[in-house]
Amino acid sequence: MFHHVKDLQFNARVSRPDPRFANLLLEQFGGENGELAAAMQYFTQAFGAKVPHPDKYDMLMDIATEEFSHLEIVGATIQMLLRGVNGELKNAADSSEIMEVMNGKAAKESIIHGALTANPQFVMITGGGVTPRNSQGIPWCASYIHSNGDLTVDLRSNLASESRAKLVYEHLMKFTDDPYIHETLSFLMTREVAHYKMFEAALNSIPNNFPPGVLAADPRFTQQVFNLSDGAVRGPWNEGEMPGLGKEWIFIERPLEQVQESEGQTKLAEDFGKELKAKEKLDEQMSVKKSAEVKNAEPRGVAQWSTYETIGV
Repeated sequence: MFHHVKDLQFNARVSRPDPRFANLLLEQFGGENGELAAAMQYFTQAFGAKVPHPDKYDMLMDIATEEFSHLEIVGATIQMLLRGVNGELKNAADSSEIMEVMNGKAAKESIIHGALTANPQFVMITGGGVTPRNSQGIPWCASYIHSNGDLTVDLRSNLASESRAKLVYEHLMKFTDDPYIHETLSFLMTREVAHYKMFEAALNSIPNNFPPGVLAADPRFTQQVFNLSDGAVRGPWNEGEMPGLGKEWIFIERPLEQVQESEGQTKLAEDFGKELKAKEKLDEQMSVKKSAEVKNAEPRGVAQWSTYETIGV
């Protein structure tokens, strides 16, 4: 159940109308890295997490709700930046504020031209309002959402989402000198960092969170690194110990020869019989464990999503 509070989470303000920056800011309203995409992504992921991970369900719903509040901040800022384009065009165009931003030109055609140049939809479709589209006018799309039904995969997707959103806000700050907008964007950018750390902590709290899914990786192919370019650069991604696995990378200097000699990886020089048996046993154990996580948390009888408590008078 949602309850809307009309006061914004952050006091969004703008110094003057700026249709061009309003159009850029649409990227964080209806773009693939924007607040609507983030809100819907975490909101969608939460449903699958409720039974096996009720604590993570609570976290995802909280962050999703905050992202909706950020969407409101972005939308409100865009609307304020479009003053002079909406239904009060004549009054706004005659005001000293519009005259100042247009360098003394009082003709309302100037502000209309500015909006048309930034985004024709502002005056022809949205009437100076905000719609879930990106800065190129492309409507918001559900394909922006990453929800895979595995919490460890979803949390890693969220780390990437928060990183991209933080970067977009950082870029946006370069295109406006309005100090009030800088304050708003700095707040929103910083909250992306906070959410990143929340998702990171949630991921780290899940035991056996790698590799994702149920089945273990095939030990015959886990450590191989193929040299597929001239002048290969060596680093921790292809030499030394694999991060967190206690195994060494196997660098294959001549991959074409290796593929031919192994008949397409089917006849390897090393015998992995012991490791393959261990993998099969681990797959069985993890299958039972992962299934039990959900089954043991499922209520018997009639399924009910919420438990309602009577509030005393």
